Amino acid sequence: MTLDNFDTLRNRQKNCSKKRAVVAAAHDLHTLESVFHAHKNGLIDPILVGDQEKISAYCLDFGIKPDSLTILDAQNDVQCASLAVDCIRSGQGQLLIKGLIPTGTLLKAVVNREYGIVSAPLLSHVAILEVPSYHKLMFITDGGMVIAPSLEQKRAILKNCLSLCHFLGYDCPKVAILCASETVSANMQETMDADIIKKESSDETYGSCVIEGPISFDLATDLESAKVKGYHSSVAGDADIFLVPSITVGNVLGKSLYGMAGGSMAGIVMGAKVPITVNSRSASPNEKYNSILIAAAMADRI
Repeated sequence: MTLDNFDTLRNRQKNCSKKRAVVAAAHDLHTLESVFHAHKNGLIDPILVGDQEKISAYCLDFGIKPDSLTILDAQNDVQCASLAVDCIRSGQGQLLIKGLIPTGTLLKAVVNREYGIVSAPLLSHVAILEVPSYHKLMFITDGGMVIAPSLEQKRAILKNCLSLCHFLGYDCPKVAILCASETVSANMQETMDADIIKKESSDETYGSCVIEGPISFDLATDLESAKVKGYHSSVAGDADIFLVPSITVGNVLGKSLYGMAGGSMAGIVMGAKVPITVNSRSASPNEKYNSILIAAAMADRI
């Protein structure tokens, strides 16, 4: 199966049990707006980590009694990150939500060798987009964490994203390894990497999926363009996952589709013991809610 849009996923999650969500640095109105929305809709039961006095006051602003929630006091970013990760490690939470805290501070606690919660060789970011001009959700990776991935890192990034799609119920995700050209060239390392990964998929190295590359973005999303160019592939015009060659490509692509193209977005970090949402402080409440929705959907299968 595939997901046409976020509404499809919302409808699927209606009958699922609430997930325990740990919110790091929860003393933030915008974060709590999305968290309480998700709580009201039955997605999560939050554990709020942060400035207890501020959190309690914000709860009252939303008409929620503070003593009806679990609030853990932490007075600075480092304490918030450490305590939130400790909650996950001790089994109190099934997903981790970033609040008013720098992403780097939170992830430093996540990857800490002594008390961190890393479970895969590499942490990577997946942007999930619903774009009006495309017929299903798009999974773009990695436009948020790994700057210039090596071949080995691309393998890990792809495995993380495939894990997410499989958790969400995709039987055989279609992967487009994006490049500027469909021709393998020694002058363009990303095309050579794409060719290697595609060949590796023939022996099911990546599990159930179809991998195509090198392939340009227009061919991956527009079947007519592929026909004109004589590019024959089941991925053409129907890609689910878009593996980008660099963080810059992924960042620009995601923000273009989210902004000027009128898309809706969610973001999640893969590779830890639980899914992690790391939305920007400037992200809309809807984006933050969609991210929680994706993380809760994945947590339901862990």
